[in-house]
Amino acid sequence: MAIENWLASDFERLVAFRRDLHAHPELLYETRRTAARVAEALRAAGVDEVHEGIGQTGVVGVIHGQSNASGRTIGLRADMDALPILEDTGADWASTTPGVMHACGHDGHTTMLLGAAGQLARSRAFDGTVIVIFQPAEEGGAGARAMIQDGLFDRWPCDEVYGMHNRPGLEVGRFTIAPGPIMGSVDEIRITVSGKGGHAATPHKTHDPMPAAAAVIQAVQTLSARTIDPFDAAVVSLCTIAGGNAFNVIPQEIQITGTVRTLREDVRDHLEQRLAGLVEQVAAGFGCTGVAEYIRHYPVTVNHAEHTELAADAARAVAGADNVTTDMPPTLGGEDFSFMLNEVPGAMINVGNGPSADLHHPAYDFDDEVIGWGCSYWTTLVRQRLPVG
Repeated sequence: MAIENWLASDFERLVAFRRDLHAHPELLYETRRTAARVAEALRAAGVDEVHEGIGQTGVVGVIHGQSNASGRTIGLRADMDALPILEDTGADWASTTPGVMHACGHDGHTTMLLGAAGQLARSRAFDGTVIVIFQPAEEGGAGARAMIQDGLFDRWPCDEVYGMHNRPGLEVGRFTIAPGPIMGSVDEIRITVSGKGGHAATPHKTHDPMPAAAAVIQAVQTLSARTIDPFDAAVVSLCTIAGGNAFNVIPQEIQITGTVRTLREDVRDHLEQRLAGLVEQVAAGFGCTGVAEYIRHYPVTVNHAEHTELAADAARAVAGADNVTTDMPPTLGGEDFSFMLNEVPGAMINVGNGPSADLHHPAYDFDDEVIGWGCSYWTTLVRQRLPVG
């Protein structure tokens, strides 16, 4: 393993830190304990500046290299929040908070960046400035956007920004990345079909929203299947339906919710525009009204081509060329690092988590062996992007 020598002495400490975070998971912007632990560790490691409360509970560390002739700054980002899932790992370090667990590996992401930050602060073996970004609320709270709106890149302008995520099923010690769209946009749809309720024995006196809702559901499924080029990825999934409270009463209203995922912003625009008219017109055919609310959450995550190759170069230096692929298939899962990539050029890479349970599964756990690979990647990336002349 091409793992940095300094990790031999730091590894057990980093594992203990990761397991402590895992045992004390926090949701969205409630990452106060986690953020405090991160800030404390950054200060103990000699990071030059530590700023807390960015985007509510985000933490930013500033590390200056041994010189600044380049005048360049790069950002490195990790996410800190957990998920509302009941853990089923049986680990000694399992969650102590019922119904909340680190089911996506953010405890590992935070630990890897923290370990690298400590080494960068000790060695200073780079020319320029490194900004380490510890972000809350990736899991649906748009914490990256909150940090940006709170002045992240205004206060600490970056020339490049990089992220890293673990990938179950990819062997530990391997990395994968690709240029262009790698993760989908994440949008929410809320549909309300309204009619005229009444007694189920006299349906002719009502405008029953139930068959109207059924027709709306069927019609909406055609949006991606019949209005989008088959070569463009797009998913429209309706996932909940609610209405009525008695078996013999036709309800006034049916509510439907779901999600839309795409890999292109113009496809996203098209689906938003078509949805409202389709719902309105189908419901009208049943004497009802249909209203669709389209809520944009995360944009498409797009890796910049040049920075994708730069990230891959760093991974090759750590893991060897045979253990790095640059043709990673995209996924329609979402990632709010997209907000950062829309502001600053950069890329997100995936590091293997081995044969673990999948992300967001109750039996998932981050593999501690990945810590060394992630720390080595971060420090190598910095040295390559900010070389000492």
